[in-house]
Amino acid sequence: MTPTETKAIVTLSLLAAFVDGEKHERERAEIKRIAEGLSQADGVNLPTLYQDVLMKRVSLASVAGELPSTESKQLAYEMAVCVCDADGTQSEAERMFLADVRTSLGLDASAAQFSRQAEEIAAVPVAATGAAVALTPAAVQSPDSAELDKSILNAAILNGALELLPETLSTMAIIPLQMKLVYRIGKAHGYELDSGHVKDFLATVGVGLTSQYLEQAGRKLLGGLLGKMGGGMLRGLGNQAVSSGMSFASTYALGHVAKRYYAGGRTLSAQMLKDTFSGVVQEGKSLQTQYLPAIQEKARTLDAGKVLSLVRGA
Repeated sequence: MTPTETKAIVTLSLLAAFVDGEKHERERAEIKRIAEGLSQADGVNLPTLYQDVLMKRVSLASVAGELPSTESKQLAYEMAVCVCDADGTQSEAERMFLADVRTSLGLDASAAQFSRQAEEIAAVPVAATGAAVALTPAAVQSPDSAELDKSILNAAILNGALELLPETLSTMAIIPLQMKLVYRIGKAHGYELDSGHVKDFLATVGVGLTSQYLEQAGRKLLGGLLGKMGGGMLRGLGNQAVSSGMSFASTYALGHVAKRYYAGGRTLSAQMLKDTFSGVVQEGKSLQTQYLPAIQEKARTLDAGKVLSLVRGA
């Protein structure tokens, strides 16, 4: 894939990120940070891309013209779909945008099928509906700290493995799996959480849903892994250090910060949560090398065609 095609795919992803006009300022700041970070990778120079998108200096038609191959068009569309679904099911504005993308890129019915698959993943509930409330003392047992630590590590290894798979849906599955982990930790400490509360928790510690997807997928795209089939995954196993293993580290940190937060009765301030998360992410990055063999082995056993079942069953 050429640098021009890569730039066009990232541009389309940014257009998708802002199409509904409802991004919180902290999410916009994260997306800007991701765009600037990606601009420094693999010789792809995107220093003004974020502003070009926000100021509407780029159009869908111009982006489509820079994607000549069927593979690049399909990958661009898939990334745009996943960006729209990263923070939940698509809004009407996002659905209309994606329909325009399909038309502009000349994609067939299989593209619409991909969108339906992504919507199904985005619609999987964390586990329960209703407000975030404290359960009655009789319904709560003191959680087993060692078991929680084990479940956090297993979740981090799974998401690290998903980061290695070339399919875009595999990357998208990381976010709902992280949300389910936070839900389970909250419930273990006596809190029945809804998806809105879990999203707020992630945003408070500094994990924007759209920006996290852009970072994960962008690293895979620039590393030449995203969209590859066949031997792509095996090549990717050797490039894990290049992608930085952020999915392992961020999942590990989310789990341990959630454990501290709910064990302490949700008394940590927003700034304390953010600072604690940043520190534990660094710890997760240092552990990633230790657990790389387990991540690689997990990746070899994953069936990318069963991502939805994996998310539902978590």
